[in-house]
Formats: sequence, structure tokens, C-alpha cells
Amino acid sequence: MSPLLLLILVVVAVFIIIISVLLLRRSEDDPLISRIDEYAAREEIASIEEIELSMPITDRVFVPIIRGMSEFLVRFTPQKTLESTTRMLELAGNPRNMRASEFLMIRVVSSILFAALTFMVMTRFGSALNKRLLFTLGTFVLGWFLPYMWLRAKVDRRKQAIIKKLPDALDLMTICVDAGMTFNGAMQKVDEKWDDPLAKEFGRAIYEMQLGKSRRQSLRDMANRMDVPDVTSFIAAILQAEQLGVGIGKILRIQADQMRVRRRQRAEEKAQQAPVKMMFPMVFLIFPSIFIVLLGPALFQILRSTAMQGVRG
Repeated sequence: MSPLLLLILVVVAVFIIIISVLLLRRSEDDPLISRIDEYAAREEIASIEEIELSMPITDRVFVPIIRGMSEFLVRFTPQKTLESTTRMLELAGNPRNMRASEFLMIRVVSSILFAALTFMVMTRFGSALNKRLLFTLGTFVLGWFLPYMWLRAKVDRRKQAIIKKLPDALDLMTICVDAGMTFNGAMQKVDEKWDDPLAKEFGRAIYEMQLGKSRRQSLRDMANRMDVPDVTSFIAAILQAEQLGVGIGKILRIQADQMRVRRRQRAEEKAQQAPVKMMFPMVFLIFPSIFIVLLGPALFQILRSTAMQGVRG
């Protein structure tokens, strides 16, 4: 094996380890805090060294290395790119508690990994140099955009989950307020009953209020973190009702009715789009199969009769 291929294999192995550590981290919480809470629940006294040594080697060795590499990468990254990446991660629900620098590191690793694998495979099969460079450049660009596409899909799925759950959450909050609970108590009840992005955002807003942030600012920050028009209009109605002194229960009932109507309208819209979306798979997949099943035997009979006539002639 040539030294170049050996170097490429070593680089690919290192990048695979880095991606595995970043993407397959077992817990979304801070492992050090989890270990401290675990030892705090015990009666024996443990030192910080014992707590750190009890953590997995990936959290003790690889994660600090990756964070250092990501911080080095941040120095050469424009501030606007970091802000947009942070915003995308926030809209996605902060998957794996990932920071913008770590996500950019994943994009760089993915690009180099795809390019190295492509170059190695094409070198193994003896392709021309210009062809190798062209395909390597193409896979490099593909590797750069794949993590962004994954994050964009995660943002869309989270928004759809919030839109789908909002009418049910408003119905539950309406029942709670009519039963005598406060608005904050109704939000906390939603957080206790369900485990979805909307309920988690309600719980985070309640936690921020308990820490001293005003309800108006907490609700606005919650709407900004979700970036869903339905949630934004709901929060605006609640804040306006609070400012004008209108009953929260009446506003919640009106908002719940409106959200149910919007959900039904979205379902009807998707039902009307279904025939158009089904046309392409029917034309290119289903119809050719039907033609083969129906016309295949007739085609064989025509070929057989033509061959017999040729023999007779």
C-alpha cells in the first residue's frame, strides 16, 4: 500500500472517531453534572477526581480535544455564520446540547471524510487524475451540506410537531384555567402531562419565570425559540389580554378554537395536494408495471407468431 493511501486511511479513521463522539454521545445532559448528582445522592464522600475518573473515556479525553479543535475553528469563522448556526440549533431544539462551533466542526469533518473516501476508492480503481479531483470536489461539497440538510429537516420536524400539538395543549390549558388554575399553572400542567417540543418549551418558560424573568419576556423568548406563526399569534394574544385586563380563560378558548380550525384547514389542504403528489409515482412506477403485466404476454405472442411466419416463409 502506498504512503498516500495509508495516510488517507489514518485520517479517515480519526475523523470517524470524531464524528462518533459528537453524534453518538449517549446523553444530552452534561455527564459531569450527572455524575455529581449521582454521588451527591450517596452517603459516602467522593472527590472530584473520583467523579471524573468514573466518566467514560470519550467524555474525559475525546470531548475536550474536539472542543479545543472547534474553538480553534471558530477563530477563522465569520461571526454572522456562528450566529446563524446558533439560531438554527436553537430552532432545532439544541440537539445533543451542541454548540455552533461543534456543528461547524462536524461539517468540516464530514466534508473531508467524504472527499477522502471518494479519492481513495477512485485511486484504488485507477481512475484518471482529473476525474478523481472532480468527484472528490463534488463529494466534499456534498459532505459540507449534508449536516446542514439534517439540521434543517430537524427544524422542520420540530415545527410540525409543535403545530400539531398546539390545539390539544390549548384545550388542556383552557380546562385548567376554567378549573381555577393560573396561566402559569396551566402551562406547567402541559409540561407534566406530555413530552414533546411544545411541552418542553412551556416547562423552560416556567423555569425562567421561577428564576426571576418576567412573564412577558419569557413568553416572547419562547415564541422566538420556536419561530412558529401559530405560537407567535397565541403569545401576542395572551400578552395583549394581560395588558388590557381581559380574562385569560376567554382568550384561551378563542385561541383553541382558531387553532383547531387551522389544523383542519391544513389537513384539507394536504388532502387536496395528494392527487398531484401521487401523479409522479403513478406515471413513472405504477403504470409501467401495469403495462408490462398486461401487454407482456401479448408481446410474446406477437413475437412468436412473427417468428413462425418467418420460418414458413
